[in-house]
Amino acid sequence: MAAKPFAVCILSGKRKSGKDYVAERLKILLGKSNCEILRLSGPLKREYARIHKLDYQKLLDSSDYKEKYRKDMIKWGEEKRNAEPYYFCELAAKMAYRDAQSETKLYWLVSDARRITDLQFFQQHYPRVVHVRVTASDDVRMRRGWMFTNGVDDAESECGLDDVIFDVAIINNGDNEQLENSLASLKDKLTA
Repeated sequence: MAAKPFAVCILSGKRKSGKDYVAERLKILLGKSNCEILRLSGPLKREYARIHKLDYQKLLDSSDYKEKYRKDMIKWGEEKRNAEPYYFCELAAKMAYRDAQSETKLYWLVSDARRITDLQFFQQHYPRVVHVRVTASDDVRMRRGWMFTNGVDDAESECGLDDVIFDVAIINNGDNEQLENSLASLKDKLTA
C-alpha cells in the first residue's frame, strides 16, 4: 500500500453549506496534483445505486433525482453503518489509494463527513487530521436550493457532528474575500 497522506482535512457541515465547493477551492490552493478529494457518500451511493438499479452519476450531483431517494438512501446507509461503523470510510480510503496508484497525494480532503465515526476512523488511522466546519446561513442555503425536510435535516446524517469541537470554521455565505482568507489560513494549518 502507498504511504499515508501528510494531512487529512475533514469537512463537515449542513446540506447546501458548500462543503464540495470549499473542498474544490482548497484543492486549487494546495495544488491539484497534491490533493485527493474523498467523498464518503461516493461508495455509499455507488452501492445503493447498484442494489436499487439507479443512475449512480445522478446520485452524485445536487439534482432532484438524488433528493427523491435521499431518505431511503440515508436509512440504508445507517443500517450498513450500524453493522460496520467504518465501512464507507474504509472504502473511500481504499479508493484513494487505488486511484493514487504508486504515490499517495499529500493531502486528502474528505468533503462530506457526517458522523462521529467518520472523524474517529481518520483520527485513528492518520497522524494529521484537521476537522473543518463549513457553515452558511439558512437564507444562503435556501438560495442554493435547501428546504428543511423532516427525516433528513433532523437525522444523524445532518446532525451527527453538530456538537463536535472542530479545528477550523469556514463561513461560506458568498463573501469571496472572507472565504479566500479562511482558506489561506487553513492552507497554512495543513502545510505547517
